[in-house]
Amino acid sequence: MRAKFATFVLFAGILGWAAALLVTGKDDSVSVATAKPQLKVDGTPLPSPAGAMVASYADMVESVQPAVVSVYSTKIVSNRANVDPWARLFGGGANPREQKEEGLGSGVIVSPDGYIITNNHVIEGADELSVLLPDDREFPATLIGADPKTDVAVIKIEAGNLPTVTLADSDKIRVGDVVFAFGNPLGVGQTVTMGIVSAKGRNSLGLLEKVAGYEDFIQTDAAINMGNSGGALVDAMGRLVGINSAIVSTTKGNIGIGFAIPTNLAASIMHSLIETGTVSRGSLGVSAETATPEILEALKLPVGTKGVVLTTVTQGGPADKAGLQPADVIQAVNDRAVTTLEDLRLLIAQTSPGASVQIDYFREGKKERAMAVLGKLEERPNELVAGVDVESVTTDLRRRLGLDPRVTGLIITNVAEDSPFAGYLIPNVIIVEINRSAVDDVASARGLLREGRNLLLVYFRGQYRYLTLNRD
Repeated sequence: MRAKFATFVLFAGILGWAAALLVTGKDDSVSVATAKPQLKVDGTPLPSPAGAMVASYADMVESVQPAVVSVYSTKIVSNRANVDPWARLFGGGANPREQKEEGLGSGVIVSPDGYIITNNHVIEGADELSVLLPDDREFPATLIGADPKTDVAVIKIEAGNLPTVTLADSDKIRVGDVVFAFGNPLGVGQTVTMGIVSAKGRNSLGLLEKVAGYEDFIQTDAAINMGNSGGALVDAMGRLVGINSAIVSTTKGNIGIGFAIPTNLAASIMHSLIETGTVSRGSLGVSAETATPEILEALKLPVGTKGVVLTTVTQGGPADKAGLQPADVIQAVNDRAVTTLEDLRLLIAQTSPGASVQIDYFREGKKERAMAVLGKLEERPNELVAGVDVESVTTDLRRRLGLDPRVTGLIITNVAEDSPFAGYLIPNVIIVEINRSAVDDVASARGLLREGRNLLLVYFRGQYRYLTLNRD
């Protein structure tokens, strides 16, 4: 039996996340199975009450409890004393000290052969994962894949005939529906709390802002506390409508504002992770902003019109090919209303590259319709290797940094904390050559990298040096 945890790290300072750690999150997901999970799905809406009050939900709760598990993560952390970045770049500095850190969250079994949905922040960066079932059986777990941009992760245990939950159509839930949150808050053991759906489609919370994520949360007042993350939010019929993910609180505890990822979104991410190990998102090839009343008035649109105005359209991109232009105001995608930029981002990102979408929009006061074939969204266009962003050394950049006019190449602009190269590659280092070939743009630099050891010529603080970079 696992020891119980009562101390946790909070995500973003005010959010009650279940994981005890916010750890490296390196992209080490692997696919261990190709067969699709056999899911139980019930897309019918909740029935209207017959008039009598429900005296107990015990039967429903008992049917769900066996499929809600505790997820334990273990990470070996190396603590390195602060050293000069130049020394650190070339392997100098203090010897690291290792220590073990543990985290706790929840998960939901969705297939009899052991697929489990949980949160990315529950498993992020873990070196080991294990799952404790309500019947006290414990299994090691394998990470199938994770998507930080929606905070969804899929893990798997090797077991058969496991209890599962039935998935509902989360688009059909309504504000006011009774819901129940299942999980292991603060490690006290499996707990069930009750509330209602307080709101739908919460997408401007900033919960996933650090990863430029896609928010579409169900808000509930069912009590969610640290340890509930990754657990089940179910309706009165015991069907999964969401994956508990976060709370907003001034006290670091539940105050009745909790959020869950809708089942439809979580399931689509899960299928993509299982089948491909990653998530491919559609791209329309535009820049846009939520249309304000002032903008709409200037464009001579009717009072009360809502939508997203295009500011730029990428030449040769999907929107350009579909005939869209700057100043067009998008109102709907595939008959789903678009009122904010977040709406547009989510709808396009949830659609697979290569799919056709119907776009309804206003142009010069007239309603128009177009069909666009989506491209593939490149999440980090300036990423050279995992977690390391670069950009070309321009004349302006050279002047601002006081660089020698002869220095050319790519300057490292950002290294993510969870990058496997963090502490080895650092910002403001200029990559001059890769494998003896000069570089000046990201695309050509990527093409020069190969699996295994690479030789880089870099420039930093007035010196040229060679270093090797191992790429798995």
